[in-house]
Amino acid sequence: MTELELFYQLKEQVLRQYKESHPYFMGNWKSFTSQDILNLMDDIQSQTKQTISEKWIYTHLKPEVNVKLPRKDMLAILCSYAQCGSWEEFTFKKLQPQTPILEQVNPISKTPFSYFYLVIGGMLLVGLIGGVWWMENKSNKDETLQLQNSYTKDTVAKEEVKAYVIEDTIEKPIELSKTKMEFTKPTQVVLKSPFYEPKKMVIQPNEPLSTIELKPNDYALIVKAFMKSDIKNWQTRKQQLQKILADDLEVIVMLPNNLGAEYFNKEEFAQKLIIPSPSLKKMNIVELQQDEQKRIKWIRITQP
Repeated sequence: MTELELFYQLKEQVLRQYKESHPYFMGNWKSFTSQDILNLMDDIQSQTKQTISEKWIYTHLKPEVNVKLPRKDMLAILCSYAQCGSWEEFTFKKLQPQTPILEQVNPISKTPFSYFYLVIGGMLLVGLIGGVWWMENKSNKDETLQLQNSYTKDTVAKEEVKAYVIEDTIEKPIELSKTKMEFTKPTQVVLKSPFYEPKKMVIQPNEPLSTIELKPNDYALIVKAFMKSDIKNWQTRKQQLQKILADDLEVIVMLPNNLGAEYFNKEEFAQKLIIPSPSLKKMNIVELQQDEQKRIKWIRITQP
């Protein structure tokens, strides 16, 4: 595998990392917009404390074909952003799986000792195959719990969902495990998210859940997209916000470092969404309430 081929794989890994931070983005490098580039630059600076220029992204990441490998210091920044450590570590891991070269057995030396070693080697091979089978079955048992959008089947970030066990009408928070959700007795569980409808279910002890589908909250996802995406048509956006935001909307933005909170009404918050700033794109909705008409009447937001 050439270094350019490895760079293509790094580009895909960077794109996957970007989609984790911006789940509404469903495209590729070719469909990357100028706003996506600005978002990526912010992400890289936030996570790596280093910068990549807009021109560099246009030159090296957006093209489908690269004619030469970028500088190693820039590759190191991308690797750090993509959780790969360094370019050397990335290439080592990609090139690591190699087929071992077996030493040829000299057909002349068929001594009793040779047969002894052949028997031992056969036993080790059987043990190795058994170990692989055991690891595969263990991997299936430890299958990661997946949350999915019931319409698009896209993965839902666990950070956006909270789980509660219901006991005598009391909701007790539990951690969304990395493995299958299972209990020793029938248990009523509810999942809540500002972007998805509440999901109530009874989990049987002999039916551990590995995949849970959540029905999206359309208005909430629109607001999230407005906060994170670039401007397409500000006039259309203004009309849509007038429809989905309640007239008595209250927005609380929790300030970092225990500095308190900011308050916005409908007009003030809508103005921020019509022309989103870089700081708005970094904010996260953690709580959201709606009225009888499904219009959003309360939002709580945190910011880094």
